[in-house]
Amino acid sequence: MSADERIGAIDILRGVALFGVLAVNLVTEFRVSIFQQFLPPDPGVGMWDRLVEAIVHVGFEMKAFALFSFLFGVGLAVQFERLGRTGRPFYWLTRRLLVLLVFGLVHLLLIWNGDILTEYALAGLLVLPMLAAPAWVLAVGAAAMYALYLFIGVVPVGIPWPEAAWLQQHVALAGQVYATGGMAEIVRFSQHELPALLPLHLYIFPRTLALFLLGALAWRSGVMRQPQRHKRLFVTVAVLGVAVGGTLCVLDVMGGVGQTLLAAGYGAAIVALVEFSSAPRLLQGCAAIGRMAFTNYIAQSLIFGWIFFGYGLGQFGRLGAAPVLALGIAVYAAQMAISAWWLRRYRFGPLEWLWRTLMYGTMQPMRRTS
Repeated sequence: MSADERIGAIDILRGVALFGVLAVNLVTEFRVSIFQQFLPPDPGVGMWDRLVEAIVHVGFEMKAFALFSFLFGVGLAVQFERLGRTGRPFYWLTRRLLVLLVFGLVHLLLIWNGDILTEYALAGLLVLPMLAAPAWVLAVGAAAMYALYLFIGVVPVGIPWPEAAWLQQHVALAGQVYATGGMAEIVRFSQHELPALLPLHLYIFPRTLALFLLGALAWRSGVMRQPQRHKRLFVTVAVLGVAVGGTLCVLDVMGGVGQTLLAAGYGAAIVALVEFSSAPRLLQGCAAIGRMAFTNYIAQSLIFGWIFFGYGLGQFGRLGAAPVLALGIAVYAAQMAISAWWLRRYRFGPLEWLWRTLMYGTMQPMRRTS
């Protein structure tokens, strides 16, 4: 999508989703070992930290990534349609996803093993052949992949998961390595964790495929292309998604269904606010960070890696959830301001420009012309 063909509601939605991703990553992965959430709660955690952990778990965990996945599917459909003007949409979109895969592998192996870009690139390559298929194929594919995701959640056949004793030992070891280790030691340990993280990706991968297909269908059908014509649908999904999905998440029942419904409710509510009313100024401010989501996502990994890991400030395992979330809000606010400043001068974020340049194999125009 070019800098001159943006869709405001989608950019805002992507910016909001990025905040949710930031909150989850900070509280459950950068601050402590990702495996700690699978151990019994620490009774020594303070009231405010417990409250923040609960809010992130109920309000953002799995929901922000669901919304981000849906938007990635929308983006694939938009790119496929616009690259169709070249007569070679499959070729160019394959190049785009392969470049993203390279970015993802560098991020995964050398910066932070919580990377999601690699999974998105692989899922995108699998979904790519279906982008030219009839709408009913996208709908059936999305339903089948989501059913598989729910089935795996109930009957986790073939997906190994570490035992409790391993989790306990590993969380303790991670606390030492990430807090005090140097760059090389942390990179080695991070890579060593990848086989244990694989079951999480195998579990969520069908949902990612389903949401990619659903996002592509939402664009193809005109729901996301012309939301003004679907006001009743957005309002209905917003009310039911937040009410029913929120209730299921609070009660902690029907996990996968509740999480997806709540994510849909969030997305529909934000689009409704943007398209059918006067959206709050703070919400409008998310558009810039959404346009530079790739750059800001990687920047967050670099910033929080330096804050929490031993090669930087070494705060891993030392801060509660409440001050860490406050830190995340401050970083996000700074990224909003910097993104708005940058986009007044340049057509793309730095990594978005590099991604586009590598995709086309030629330098892309960067500066805005007067």
